[in-house]
Amino acid sequence: MTWTRPVPLIGDRTSAAERASDPQGWAFPAEAIDNLYDVVNARRDVRRYRANPVDDSVLARVLQAAHAAPSVGHSQPWRFVIVADPVTRDRAAWLADRERLAQAAQMDEAAAAHLLDLQLEGIREAPLGIVVCCDRRTPPAGVLGRATFSDSDMWSCACAIENLWLAARAEGLGVGWVTLFQPDDLAELIGIPDGVTSLGWLCVGWPDERPPAPGLERAAWSHRLPLDDVVMHERWPAVGEPASPASRLRGPDAVAVVDARDEADTVLTSPGSLGVLDDVVDRVISLGHAKLTGGTLLLAVGRHPVTELGVSAYESTVTDEVLAAARAGEALGVAAATAIGLAVVIADGGTSSGNLRDTDALAPEAALALVAEGRRLGQAAGKSGLVALGEVGIGNTTVAAALVARLLGLPAEDVVGRGAAADSAMVERKCDVVRAALKRTATIGAAVGSSDDGSLRGRDVQVSEGERTVDLMVVLGQLGGPEFALLAGVATGAAEVGAVVVIDGLATSVAALIAVMIEPAVARHLVAGQRSRETAHAAVLMALGLEPLLDLRIRAGEGAGAVLATGLILQGLTLRRTVAQTAP
Repeated sequence: MTWTRPVPLIGDRTSAAERASDPQGWAFPAEAIDNLYDVVNARRDVRRYRANPVDDSVLARVLQAAHAAPSVGHSQPWRFVIVADPVTRDRAAWLADRERLAQAAQMDEAAAAHLLDLQLEGIREAPLGIVVCCDRRTPPAGVLGRATFSDSDMWSCACAIENLWLAARAEGLGVGWVTLFQPDDLAELIGIPDGVTSLGWLCVGWPDERPPAPGLERAAWSHRLPLDDVVMHERWPAVGEPASPASRLRGPDAVAVVDARDEADTVLTSPGSLGVLDDVVDRVISLGHAKLTGGTLLLAVGRHPVTELGVSAYESTVTDEVLAAARAGEALGVAAATAIGLAVVIADGGTSSGNLRDTDALAPEAALALVAEGRRLGQAAGKSGLVALGEVGIGNTTVAAALVARLLGLPAEDVVGRGAAADSAMVERKCDVVRAALKRTATIGAAVGSSDDGSLRGRDVQVSEGERTVDLMVVLGQLGGPEFALLAGVATGAAEVGAVVVIDGLATSVAALIAVMIEPAVARHLVAGQRSRETAHAAVLMALGLEPLLDLRIRAGEGAGAVLATGLILQGLTLRRTVAQTAP
């Protein structure tokens, strides 16, 4: 007699006999299989996005697909932090810009130039960022399968990313996986607790490109290996293939950003044909200044008792001579600004009260007052649409070096340069002064207050030296000087009114770095006019995530390099307006 097989009400209802008779019976219909492979093969790392919002229901479906990923021990360690706030996305983009330059600096020259030509992320343009995190707070032994492969929780989260990516592609969404972050920086940005690890930032939005092949493959950065090159049988071969992966190591608003790029796409020339200048012009247009024809040079002046320690090849009185020439319209930077039609504003910040080595440069209240005054000047000058920063101050390369050493955690010998015509003995004296200043200020005080409306408070900011949290206003008072405080305020004030801020040499760049540390949104308004020959300047530009327009070994100061770069920017805008246009 044959009895009826009990069929469970839940779970697998098939019998062994059914499975044996049709081993392929679990497959989807042929059309569904073809569609799946189409989606897999069409998945792309998207870098360009429209600013249109993503419907909540679409996002929910994509996240549900991610949540359906396999996980070792069914641990489901993934966590998804959705970031829509433009301020947070701006900060993330700045962090990515910095790391892109840092990575390029580790490559040979040709590879670095190629890397810098690539658009590697769309954090500012994409309406959403999703930071995928792995919650690793459960001990490996407490999760089935992790005791032996302790990183299997991370692999599970990578599977969730792949699920999300494929679902997004099926929905027509673009996804770009950005890992150009220091993990601690990204963790601090979105408040990831200890024991939770991020796997990077996913840009998510409607794509503004429909690439037929992977971007890095189209850009001739790399190519897909033949399948036979990555498949082995039974065991890893003793010799020969597969080879190790190639290495190139050598020891504003999202709508506005996209609109600017749309406009550039209609110009009768290949995209990016003007290199860095094209990127700068896109940034200027995205800030609302497509018709910009002028701007303002803001020249900040400071005097430094540190010159009494033998750190400058010129008498401190030269500061006042240049100031007088500037007021007469005959100083180098002012004359250059006048020649291209820029207005000129001169701000005399006075004299530091200390020489850095033995005493602080400024009292905390004085530093705050100068920043507030600079902010007011920046707001006024920023109404012209563009502010080029310049400075005059004999001895201020020593001051700048001390600030860079503190803010970036670098030793004196890595930040001290020749300044204007210093010899080797003078360079060593400058190093000694910076070392002494750093030693004297090793313990930095607490916050010192805020400006009248609280917007430029001395916010605690983590700097690179050790694990201490320091107050920027205290650092500025201890190791800075009048023009540095003024220019930090100018950069902030100009950014607040939507202006482009063109920085010049080391001193203006350090001031801009302080402004960005106080208010990260300032970063998107900055343009690096030039890279000077000062030793620390490249490190500061890297920290800002900026590529310079010019690299002419300029030492002049006075905003001369920023003005020359401004001329290029204005020319670039003119070209964008006047070059033949193509049909959309």
